[in-house]
Amino acid sequence: MRLTDFWARLEQTFGPAYAGSIAADQVLPQLDGQTIRQALEAGEETVVVWRAVCAAYPDRVPARLR
Repeated sequence: MRLTDFWARLEQTFGPAYAGSIAADQVLPQLDGQTIRQALEAGEETVVVWRAVCAAYPDRVPARLR
């Protein structure tokens, strides 16, 4: 998954303003206690990070974006 696709999905799921907050502030256990931004900056693949988002917010991520 391309990084631009990742950010588009995150914004579609949470809205443009809240997506940035989720990425910077929410620590996800699926990412070994890192935030989304930290994981991406550390070189984690976007598909792995997206799967972590889907696991952390199963009721929020639409099925079409999984």
